[in-house]
Amino acid sequence: MKRFADRQKAGEALAETICLQSTDRKGLVLALPRGGVPVAAPIAHSLKVPLDVLVVRKLGVPGWEELAAGAIGSGGVEVLNRDIVDHFHLTDVGLEPVRQRELQELQRRERLYRGNRPQLNLEGSTVFLVDDGVATGATMQAAVLLAKQLGAARVVVAVPHSSREALEALQVQADEVICLQVPDPYEAVGRWYLDFSEVGDDEVRALLAEAPGQS
Repeated sequence: MKRFADRQKAGEALAETICLQSTDRKGLVLALPRGGVPVAAPIAHSLKVPLDVLVVRKLGVPGWEELAAGAIGSGGVEVLNRDIVDHFHLTDVGLEPVRQRELQELQRRERLYRGNRPQLNLEGSTVFLVDDGVATGATMQAAVLLAKQLGAARVVVAVPHSSREALEALQVQADEVICLQVPDPYEAVGRWYLDFSEVGDDEVRALLAEAPGQS
């Protein structure tokens, strides 16, 4: 399987595929921050549509934080990975400290990235949801649910690569899924990039400011 040079190159490849394959190329590109923003920026520029963020947060397993027990999004949206929850015998009470911590970070990022812009109005829109990869799928599933809750008429998930299990779940939930690669075994998002440097808040804000419709 191909490893992408970095997130921007992955986004450029995704943009080419969207232009060739997607049945709907107009709408709004929503990135899952932070890693999804450098992937989404080339797509927004290629399609000449606005770019914004849809903030969702992973609910990590206590003691195994990189493993997603689920995810939360604005408006009270929550998705749980039942296999992980059952395997670790997690209770709602046990997850509550994680939920509250991630809720605080979700709210911080919304203020930081979106500033004084009004709440997203997706009513009747086609929405392209973009991230830098999908491992368990919990975060992207929460994003799909949130986009629909905000009124999106059509939700297209666009990612450079995904695990097979997550892809199959998203194909049921989203209206369309565009995925360039399905490595098996998948292992981790970062494995499929030569440069998987951390994306900072300043980079996210700069990319959003440079997006179509922001000048």
